[in-house]
Amino acid sequence: MTHNYPEMDKAIIGVSLGGKTLLAGKVKDGEIEKSTSKQIDNRQSEDVIISEVIQAIERVFDDEVAGIGIGVPSLVDESRGIVYKAQNIPSWREVHLKEILENQFGIKTYVNNDANCFAIGEMYFGGAGENENIIGLIIGAGVGAGVIFKGHLHSGMNCGAGEVGAIPYLAHDYEYYLSDSYFEEKYGLSGKVVFNRAKTKDKIALAILEQYGYHIGDLIKTLMFAYDPGIIILGGSLSSAFPYFEEAMWEKIRGFQYPHIAEKIKVEVSKQENIAVLGAAALYFDAHNHKLIK
Repeated sequence: MTHNYPEMDKAIIGVSLGGKTLLAGKVKDGEIEKSTSKQIDNRQSEDVIISEVIQAIERVFDDEVAGIGIGVPSLVDESRGIVYKAQNIPSWREVHLKEILENQFGIKTYVNNDANCFAIGEMYFGGAGENENIIGLIIGAGVGAGVIFKGHLHSGMNCGAGEVGAIPYLAHDYEYYLSDSYFEEKYGLSGKVVFNRAKTKDKIALAILEQYGYHIGDLIKTLMFAYDPGIIILGGSLSSAFPYFEEAMWEKIRGFQYPHIAEKIKVEVSKQENIAVLGAAALYFDAHNHKLIK
């Protein structure tokens, strides 16, 4: 679903930089007109990886392009577009990415972390519907969220508003119990293997995912207290196991202190397979949507 917000007819390049994968696409009218993808060596120097990003943008760039949005696995100084200590890219400790790309291409560039891109992408191009208070929750290698408040991305003072995986929970934090590494550490299996076994109705796998559902239900209740969203959209590799943890998750949510809020909250899985690129491009639209004075 693509919404009709101001400047949505503009052509924007969206870039997603993961630990080992680089995606870029030219987005116009909610469609990716051309795209490129490449595996990168995350052990390379800062300059080499910056060069890879520039080359990817050049492959989809043309005279129509009005702006660039880029999502990175990192905390970001949103206003200055500085990337700090990118996850799984050791050489990226402090990269002035906005300045570099604006000098290179001469157009406005917006930088934010990947979870924030996911959330704003779901608002503009995904399953958020008419909701303007949205949480995009990524569960996979890590746990993080993007927060949309009154139709705008809310990053916080230090781009940390969605770092919900670090919230203390039980003996550790939410990320400990909800990321893929938990399955490895506790059961000696990857989340993917547990999911595949659950599909064969393996009782142990089903019990593991039921327990997972209780944990994610607790996190969702925490998000309901903190942000009071209308919808929470799940993404990341572990979201594919949703049918196997959904019932336990809702059992927890129904125990929320305010039942009328628990009855209204929606929790869905992202259906937008190109959300990484679309979400990065949506950073431009968020910056130019004046419906809410920031």
